[in-house]
Amino acid sequence: MDALESLLEICYQDDYIVAINKPSGMLCHRSSIDPNEQVNAMHTLRDQIGKYVYPVHRLDKPTSGVLLFALNNEIARKLTETFTEREVEKNYLAIARGFTLDNDKIDYPLKKMVDKKDKHKAKANVTQDAITSYTCIKKAEIPISSGKFNTSRYSLVSVQPHTGRQRQIRRHFKHIFHPIVGDTAHGDGKHNQIFREHFNCYRLLLHAQSLTLNHPVSNAKMVIEAGLDDTFKRILNEVFRE
Repeated sequence: MDALESLLEICYQDDYIVAINKPSGMLCHRSSIDPNEQVNAMHTLRDQIGKYVYPVHRLDKPTSGVLLFALNNEIARKLTETFTEREVEKNYLAIARGFTLDNDKIDYPLKKMVDKKDKHKAKANVTQDAITSYTCIKKAEIPISSGKFNTSRYSLVSVQPHTGRQRQIRRHFKHIFHPIVGDTAHGDGKHNQIFREHFNCYRLLLHAQSLTLNHPVSNAKMVIEAGLDDTFKRILNEVFRE
């Protein structure tokens, strides 16, 4: 069964919140970005657990990982405020082209992304602060040419976005010339092709591994984690020998 047609993996659930491991390729909710897409996480989860769910943050369609929902409007308000106030620690795993620095902080403002159909296109000129930190976990060089050299280099990185701008990680890694593998909007087509042809990988290699936050009712610190899918795990084994 296709991952987008099967039951969603629930990472955590109680009377107030529910978190899933969103598959790569699934929208968080209905969006004008992809108006013809009928499947989305919010409605799928609602039908699966038999309760209405309220989104409190989002992941890009091609990004997998922890996606958190509230189970009532008041909890949704509290959690949205928690994300807005940057009181949530977000940790991602990504594979980037080239050898990155061992660690770095990317402090580079990003222009607000606006739907092409938006009548208020002037919003696109608004620049927002955006900060992302990362640490390189492992580097790999494979004997496959991307055109200029006989080999291709990649970095496995742990990423922490400190702000929540749209496509922030993807745009920031493009800015430092280490685009995320599999990114068809901000990535490198030659390297994406290598992963399609040699590793049968057609997804964006960006995964939201964990959220760390205080529970909206008990205020207890909690860490919600989501495991990698089979494709991502296979890539780690084949490229990085993990």
